[in-house]
Amino acid sequence: ACGVPEGTEIGSQKDRVVTEEEWLRKWEMGNIGFHKEQGHPLLQKYLDVLLNGRSGLKIFFPLCGKAVEMKWLADMGHSVVGVEVSEQALKEFFAEHSLPYREEPVPEISGAKKLRSTSGNISLYCCSIYDLSSSIVGKFDGVWDRGALVAVNPCDRQRYVSLMITLMEKNSSYLLVTVSYDPNKHKGPPFYVPESEIKSLFGNRCEIKCLQKLNDFSEKHRQWGLDYFLEVLYILKFVA
Repeated sequence: ACGVPEGTEIGSQKDRVVTEEEWLRKWEMGNIGFHKEQGHPLLQKYLDVLLNGRSGLKIFFPLCGKAVEMKWLADMGHSVVGVEVSEQALKEFFAEHSLPYREEPVPEISGAKKLRSTSGNISLYCCSIYDLSSSIVGKFDGVWDRGALVAVNPCDRQRYVSLMITLMEKNSSYLLVTVSYDPNKHKGPPFYVPESEIKSLFGNRCEIKCLQKLNDFSEKHRQWGLDYFLEVLYILKFVA
């Protein structure tokens, strides 16, 4: 639908595994080229599609890092929940926005903690996303998935999507950003997720519409050995 080049094969990526320790090390080393200081232009452009005329939504940021959009949406009156394995990332989020917070245990998850803004409208869980469930975090009216599905190990995608579907309210909107490039030239992350796979992962529970593809090619991608790099935005409407 978006005219993205479809590879029937995601190359050697299907067996690629990035460990939790590797992600933690990226944060420790400041190797976080995926973080956008100014927020993401596609969310700003398509915010109305996510909100769909609704106010006071509960919005989920999977693998949130220190995404500035969490503060932005909370300031609009929405309730934001994120999950991230790096405690450093979450503490940097609160520090960079001068937001006071408190740490709370999460009794249902061994070793997890929740960093909650004192205003109460931002709750960030420090744990593996796979430890979450709707009994712990409830269900969501909206999802902003910008660096999550493309960061999940390909072998875990089905597990990830199955979890996300259990966290969605009946009338929720899920904005999903994937990336498109030649997966034989870069091992990821971010991983290449073709449109055909989005349809097979979400298609039986969601209506899927491609909203835009954006040329995001930069010198970094040239150094990776790529000759094109697109961001592809979908809206998924949870129907079942």
